[in-house]
Parts: sequence; C-alpha cells; structure tokens
Amino acid sequence: MDVTDQRILRHIQTNSDMSIQALADAIGLSATPTARRLKRLEEAGYIRKRVALLDPEKLGLNATLFVSIRTSRHDAEWLQRFSSGVERMPEVVEFYRMGGDIDYLLKICVPDVKDYDEVYKKLIAIAPLSDVSASFAMEAIKNTTELPL
Repeated sequence: MDVTDQRILRHIQTNSDMSIQALADAIGLSATPTARRLKRLEEAGYIRKRVALLDPEKLGLNATLFVSIRTSRHDAEWLQRFSSGVERMPEVVEFYRMGGDIDYLLKICVPDVKDYDEVYKKLIAIAPLSDVSASFAMEAIKNTTELPL
C-alpha cells in the first residue's frame, strides 16, 4: 500500500458513495487507475464492505450502553455458547473479548435505558456469568468509523 492507496481509503471512509471520477479528482489521478486501485484494495481485504450509517435517534434507539462482563469460565465450549448467543442479539452492535479486569465488553443500542432490562435477561440466560455491569452514554462526543491512516 502506498500513499495514493491511503488517500483513496481516507476519502472513501468519509463517503463511500463517491463516484470513481469524484474520487479520482480528489486524489489527483485519472478514473481508470483509480478504479483499478480501488478494486485491488477491495480484493486484498483492506475494504471489508461498504455500508450506510444510520441515525440511531431517528430510529428510536436513544440509549447506548456499554456492558462489562466477567465470567469464571474460560473454556472453548462456554465461549462458543456465549458468543453464539450474543451474536443473535440485534441490540448488541459491538462485542469484544478483552484483556484486563473485564472479560467481555458489549455496546448495546436500545430505545431507552429501561429497555436494557430485557437485554440483561437475555444475556444472563445465554451462559453463566460472574458479573454484568452496565454504564449508559450521556453524550457521544466522538463517534467515528474512520480509521487513522
């Protein structure tokens, strides 16, 4: 990957709907080599997929919670059961296995903080957990999908 590839990636991170010509103009290349580079970046896996970013509040998802989970079990069977169960929960929009004091961190979007109780009940039904602790976001100060290049 060279500087031109990085410029392509920077531009499409902010607007993946750009036409090839608009992208080419923005990076200072003609359309054909820009299209080839973009295709190569996609085939190489630098671009996983292109998506539309939806406004959660307009969709009635006014509460974002971060849920810290600790467990006393760390075997493969437990992890498979827990991972499969969490992946089926549409309210969970991000799911991480962590190092440090907590074992898993989930980002959850629900209509209201009180709706978290239903999510909590689903979570504890999936697999045995030692501790489940939720914090809600009062304001998103920075929320981006752009990676630093």
